[in-house]
Amino acid sequence: MKCHHCQTDITPSEEREHLGRTLCEDCYLDALSPVKTCDPWAVYSATSLERHMGHPAALTPIQTEILGVLTEAEEVEVTALLQALGGKLAMPQLEREFATLRHMEKVRAEKREGKIFIRLY
Repeated sequence: MKCHHCQTDITPSEEREHLGRTLCEDCYLDALSPVKTCDPWAVYSATSLERHMGHPAALTPIQTEILGVLTEAEEVEVTALLQALGGKLAMPQLEREFATLRHMEKVRAEKREGKIFIRLY
């Protein structure tokens, strides 16, 4: 059996049903918890937590790498960022990492000429 979203093979015990579609576990979790980059409560929570801790929030290695690429280039188109990361992330994972960094007000995105550019906040 194949996932209706990503087309990967699913073992019968790991299939999930969502809105009439058979999904793998990863796609099922994504369907239940979609990425929200513009979430005022998440921004408030992330920034106030950082303020109360008294130091910057700890970042994952991939988040640190994303910020490093953006520090060097100032702004990067999304596909170029994926290439700069050397294939470590696919688009769905980059969207999740971007949302987290956006909530911490570390990065922002801008759409120009039909392309999405990511830059430091």
